[in-house]
Amino acid sequence: MKGKNIAVAKGSSAHGQVLLTLRANGLTTKDVTLNYLQPSDAYGAFTQGKVDAWAVWDPYTAQAQHEAKARVLNTGEGRSNGYGFQVAGRKALDDKGKNPALKEYLIRYYKAQKWADTHREEWAKAWAAETGLKYEVALAAVNRNGDLPVKIDDTLIKSEQELADAFTEDKTLPGKVDFAKFVDTRFQGDLA
Repeated sequence: MKGKNIAVAKGSSAHGQVLLTLRANGLTTKDVTLNYLQPSDAYGAFTQGKVDAWAVWDPYTAQAQHEAKARVLNTGEGRSNGYGFQVAGRKALDDKGKNPALKEYLIRYYKAQKWADTHREEWAKAWAAETGLKYEVALAAVNRNGDLPVKIDDTLIKSEQELADAFTEDKTLPGKVDFAKFVDTRFQGDLA
């Protein structure tokens, strides 16, 4: 990809994957041109040939494969973990009266994730109907990604720290971030 134009949403997981992939191949963002575009704009730039590559997540990856006959160059597997997180403000977490509601939300959210994973075709139909995605695109995205809960442990924290460090080295983040300081596992036992 040296010398190529890459579309990516700034600060996104895809941006992190680009940084980690470049690093793993001895490159930096000085070796490519990053075009910071949100997915809808990036899709247009990609399909019109204005960028050479597009770093993005599903369902946009599936959409580009199905509609624009794009091919995947790199999944980030082994470099970028692709985790998503539920977040709450410190003030809400410190409020003992709000903790039961936060716990209930997380339990419901994870039950929904587990249902979606065991009912992939139904989930794809509902997702397609809600978003206007083609069913084939939604199904491809659903079948590729099992968004199931994972335990927050030292391995996960280390992986997220590597990602934060990549953003800091690229100066996307203005300074060092200690990811562990943002982790709260108080509800983890309730989600097992």
